[in-house]
Amino acid sequence: MISRIDLRGDALPEGLALRDLLPRADFDVAAALEKVRPICEAVHHRGDAALIEFAEQFDGVRLDSVRVPAEALAKALDGLDPEVRAALEESIRRARLVHREQRRTTHTTRVVPGGSVTEKWVPVERVGLYAPGGRSVYPSSVIMNVVPAQEAGVESIALASPAQRPAFDGDPAGGLPHPTILAACALLGVDEVYAAGGASAVAMFAHGTESCAPATMVTGPGNIWVAAAKRYFTGRIGIDTEAGPTEIAILADDTADPVHVASDLISQAEHDPLAAAVLVTDSVGLADAVHKELEPQVAASKHVEDRIRPALAGRQSAIVLVDGIEEGLKVVDAYGAEHLEIQTADAAAVADRVRNAGAIFVGPWAPVSLGDYAAGSNHVLPTGGCACHSSGLSVQSFLRGIHIVDYTEEALAEVAHHVVTLAEAEDLPAHGAAIKARFGWKVPRGK
Repeated sequence: MISRIDLRGDALPEGLALRDLLPRADFDVAAALEKVRPICEAVHHRGDAALIEFAEQFDGVRLDSVRVPAEALAKALDGLDPEVRAALEESIRRARLVHREQRRTTHTTRVVPGGSVTEKWVPVERVGLYAPGGRSVYPSSVIMNVVPAQEAGVESIALASPAQRPAFDGDPAGGLPHPTILAACALLGVDEVYAAGGASAVAMFAHGTESCAPATMVTGPGNIWVAAAKRYFTGRIGIDTEAGPTEIAILADDTADPVHVASDLISQAEHDPLAAAVLVTDSVGLADAVHKELEPQVAASKHVEDRIRPALAGRQSAIVLVDGIEEGLKVVDAYGAEHLEIQTADAAAVADRVRNAGAIFVGPWAPVSLGDYAAGSNHVLPTGGCACHSSGLSVQSFLRGIHIVDYTEEALAEVAHHVVTLAEAEDLPAHGAAIKARFGWKVPRGK
């Protein structure tokens, strides 16, 4: 069901050489880019008409309007299962606690008497948030995108999610995003919602249409077409990340419970046939026990043949054997997992040594599923090894730091000769001249 990679015995290679030995899903955004180009251009030139056409082509729904009416949001919230509503409200509460602490404050540094640099933090003006549809429904992704944007102070927030096919003739929910998505929006106070999916939704936010004003930034997970559209518009809009298939890595030793480890691997495999499930361990006994435990747990699961089995059997999933936890740390740092669980003795100390991960889950009682919904952390995280250089979504994602330089004549005079010297060293004499002009072309020597 899941392959093994044995890295024991020899010294592990460094850097990219080690990364190349590890499992990873094929996810060719560059190839998808050419396929989304005509979709993005069609939305640019034909606006809502193109969005309606693509909803029919890709989602099997004929829309009258792309904008979701306010009454549909209210109706979705009224019809929400009370237990689901309570769970969403608790998820929102915890996310706000964590993300509110991420707010940045204006700070002024006095460089010299009369000379200061202030860094102020300004939210982007308008964001377009994407909540995926398709195989599953993700109201949790609505929360994970909306809460940090709101806590950052973004004033204009719009959300898009694919229209759902009618479950039966006359289904009032047909042609709208999933009602749980709409209910989550209503709980969060987001009233600008669009029935648009995939690359066309990103194009709608990038260019704007008759119904939707353009956004300055687009965030949210999605499939390869969403990732390709984000790449297509990078530079025109800000993006969070080109999210690829979800992934879990578990670093475990013989203290780990194989039942827990197997269930956590399956929990990520449940997302998608390309989802990655990787166990890194120095214990052959644990590896054998997990392998044995997978079969009955998979058999008892839903989505077995269309998601879980192909994900676990795919090239992106494996049990990786290493000589010890030191080597295991090198492997997980090279892998740079979206989600990394540490299930070892003294798990907190081991977790503290990890450099590369989107989020780290410490010990047996902090599974990835907790982070997906109710830890308070954000689950929009870098995939495909991008955790080596990128962070997950946060309040910071929606803020821009702007430096304000304020110098008096005396403060400029004190450093003027250094500025002129560096300008001339770079063969940019006009830069120096801009300083000289302020002092009658005779540059002060400073102190």
